[in-house]
Amino acid sequence: MPDITQRYEWRTFIGIEKAANNNWSLSQMTTANEIAETIATEQSLTKAQAKTIVDRVFKAITDASASGAETSIPGFGKFKVKDTPERDGRNPSTGATIKIAASRKLTFTPAKAIKDALNG
Repeated sequence: MPDITQRYEWRTFIGIEKAANNNWSLSQMTTANEIAETIATEQSLTKAQAKTIVDRVFKAITDASASGAETSIPGFGKFKVKDTPERDGRNPSTGATIKIAASRKLTFTPAKAIKDALNG
């Protein structure tokens, strides 16, 4: 994994800036490891401890979703399972009609605070 200087140069190259307090803001994070690094720095934890916390949050959301439960995080949003019924589709190669099996999908609805932050 490249050091923070290399990541900073890469992000600067594509137009993403580092915050004045020398931390990446959450809006610029793309990986669980980057989120864990920020939590570790801000909360005086080791990176391993912070990574464990992040992984446990994701596992809790996954477990709740697998059981069909909704996960609501106030100020952030809701994760809900949506059932999609079986439907007819087309094979793009042959044009033949096929059955697409029913499935479950995880949807996310952002909270008002997130929507407001995105839309100014």
